[in-house]
Amino acid sequence: MLNQPLKISIERKPEVLKRTGFSRSTLHNRVNQGLFVPPISLGARAVGWPDHEITELLRAMISGTSPDGIKQLVISLIDSRQAPP
Repeated sequence: MLNQPLKISIERKPEVLKRTGFSRSTLHNRVNQGLFVPPISLGARAVGWPDHEITELLRAMISGTSPDGIKQLVISLIDSRQAPP
């Protein structure tokens, strides 16, 4: 199990909006407030979000995590992007 590669799936904005139920402006506001992970660049004019990050944030929201707890989770998720594979 430890040697299995992590399957990473990227979701584009329409998928993220559908999963979260957010409007585009709410998504951008939450990113700016540190309550949602920012997208990653997929190219010159394309961005997306790692699927597992969206799942973790939704689980935290469903479980009633406080805004401060969500902010800490966002920081943790962003930091894990920098970790070597």
